[in-house]
Amino acid sequence: MPRPALQLHTIDLNLLVMFDAILRENSVTRAGQSLGLSQPATSHALTRLRHMLKDDLFIRGPKGMVPTPRAEQLADPIRVALGGLLRSLEPPHFDPSRATRTFRIAVDNYSAIVMVAPIVARSAKIAPGIRLDFRPSGTLDVPDMLDRSELDMALGRDAAKGERFSTKPLMRDSFVVVYRTGHPAAKSIFSAERLAPLTKLEISSAQFGAEFSVSSGAKPVAASVPFLSAAQVLATSDMVTILPAHVALDIVAHRELSFGTLAGKHRPIEVSMSWPRRLDNQPAHVWLRDTVETVIQGLERTKAK
Repeated sequence: MPRPALQLHTIDLNLLVMFDAILRENSVTRAGQSLGLSQPATSHALTRLRHMLKDDLFIRGPKGMVPTPRAEQLADPIRVALGGLLRSLEPPHFDPSRATRTFRIAVDNYSAIVMVAPIVARSAKIAPGIRLDFRPSGTLDVPDMLDRSELDMALGRDAAKGERFSTKPLMRDSFVVVYRTGHPAAKSIFSAERLAPLTKLEISSAQFGAEFSVSSGAKPVAASVPFLSAAQVLATSDMVTILPAHVALDIVAHRELSFGTLAGKHRPIEVSMSWPRRLDNQPAHVWLRDTVETVIQGLERTKAK
């Protein structure tokens, strides 16, 4: 005999929320923590859902809980349904001072260095119940995660493409030359000729200024270091490096470093924010975008000073 179809009124919505959390976290324990549940309560809920759907749903593996084919089949429909239900139940006006929710935002290296701290500071001041979960975008399939509601927004130089996404340019940043204060070759403006004989430092982890190839006759790159090491190397040597201006403002604030303008025309860094078009008019998301834009305006004013 065919198995009787599930009736919607027999389904506990909390079980679907728990299912989605385990998918995100790959762990029953972490899923429970994200929902404010104990590990036994989450395990019990998973047992109920397994019984209801007649499938194991998740199998314990060496790197966490691995979804079964049935769970993978259910993942997108459940996530989309939960997201739509949440949006439909939100009040027509979003009050950030009282809101309690999480925004997941992908950021590239530039955005992580320049934007994350002021965005967090502003959000903490006006929306203390909001949690911002920033994720490095370099290893993520950002368009897919935006589609699956695993991300609310992406910030960076590579905007999500496609009619299903909305994109807004945020800022353009030029490049400067960073060097130690008191460097014997210090100048307010560096021409290609002035830059050529200087020993260069390359930032290996962020790829800033990669398009500035070493010209014929110029000294080659002397060292390649992660961004976190760059300030100390520059401050204790005669090496110079090329960075976006806003990144330079951050790095010189913590060391005896200065920077000068690059002569000539160079393509600036262009940063945008992207999000699912379906969230264009969602009050909470409108607030998030307004917050990001307000922060960018403050950064531009700081750079202009």
